[in-house]
Amino acid sequence: MGIARILGFVLVVAGTMLLVSAYRATGSLSERAMETLTGRYTERTQRDLILGGAGVVGGVLLIAFGGGRRRR
Repeated sequence: MGIARILGFVLVVAGTMLLVSAYRATGSLSERAMETLTGRYTERTQRDLILGGAGVVGGVLLIAFGGGRRRR
């Protein structure tokens, strides 16, 4: 297993943790109040959702295509 695939697994785990954390934050009282008043989540929650999703997608791509072919 190459370093790219290991990094891919790390990105998937970190991205998933960030997504779960941000998703749980969307249910908090302050987030619900902010969404009611402005129609969107706070910048931090939006950032965490985007970065978590990007981490998971990037990790999956590294796992799938990161190995490459080895030359002999």
